[in-house]
Amino acid sequence: MNTFTIFLVLIIIVSILLMLVIMVQNPKGGGLSSSFGGGGTQVAGGVKKTGDFLDKSTWTLATLLIVLILLSNISLKDNYAQSESKLLEGNSIENTIPDTLPEPIATPDAETPATDSE
Repeated sequence: MNTFTIFLVLIIIVSILLMLVIMVQNPKGGGLSSSFGGGGTQVAGGVKKTGDFLDKSTWTLATLLIVLILLSNISLKDNYAQSESKLLEGNSIENTIPDTLPEPIATPDAETPATDSE
């Protein structure tokens, strides 16, 4: 399993999590936090509002997604560089050209057809 495949799996997981976090939020600002009662109040025990958690998790997952995409691009370039052509590895072009060329294919002569003159 190469590094690009690992990054690809992580990108898919983060994308799914980001979609879930965005779907839970309410576009008007209520979202999941309003269903716990109080709309804008804090949950007992001093824990921050659910809306703040969802907002921070959205930004964190979006940033993580961008970083993973950039890292996967770098790993893809590394994998591609390893599979370059052997011509680019320092072999001279003279070694790849054969010394003799193939013989040309013989074609029948284009003679004019003999016509019967009367």
